[in-house]
Amino acid sequence: MPVFALNENEISFPLPQLAEDDGLLAVGGDLSRERLVLAYSNGIFPWYNEGQPIMWWCPKERYIIRPGNVHISHSMKKFMRKHDIRVEVNRDFSDTMHRCRIKREFAEGTWITTDMEKAYADLAAKNLALSVDAFIDGELAGGLYGVSLGRCFFGESMFSDMENGSKLALIGLSQILAENGYVFIDCQFHTDHLESMGGERITYQEYKELLDKGL
Repeated sequence: MPVFALNENEISFPLPQLAEDDGLLAVGGDLSRERLVLAYSNGIFPWYNEGQPIMWWCPKERYIIRPGNVHISHSMKKFMRKHDIRVEVNRDFSDTMHRCRIKREFAEGTWITTDMEKAYADLAAKNLALSVDAFIDGELAGGLYGVSLGRCFFGESMFSDMENGSKLALIGLSQILAENGYVFIDCQFHTDHLESMGGERITYQEYKELLDKGL
């Protein structure tokens, strides 16, 4: 199937089902609030490197965590009992996102470009994105950020400055979302870390049904 070229002057996407086998759907366009909201509302997300055109993805197999099903291991429960754990929502969205960028930039490289930082900060200013930070004994330990539409959360990235930092942020996020009736956390792709936290694979059709329910 062809990879579609987007017109910057038209806020639209091809059908998600037309994505390539690897999930690539379209190239081009912009990171305007309207385009990002339309993208996430259909399970599409941008993922590209600095200097590349914007690439939009919609994998046919999805990886999610249902907020009420997040797995907390025995060792993590023991860790949480031993320490003073605090979770904060929207402490400083831009700072959390930048910490995610820096952690990856010096490790394996990052898709979090300067333009993306600006675009997602704009979403956060309109309550369409949020960040969660975890503190261990009063010190910032880790965090994550993502897009929040309706009762759906689309995770983008996370960071750890201390042991278990990002895990605690994800646990805190899951508990907050479960209390507010969210249907899923979209993890985009499988990792062993997310699997250990209760992640599960579903088809795009199953994903779309949950998406429609949550939106």
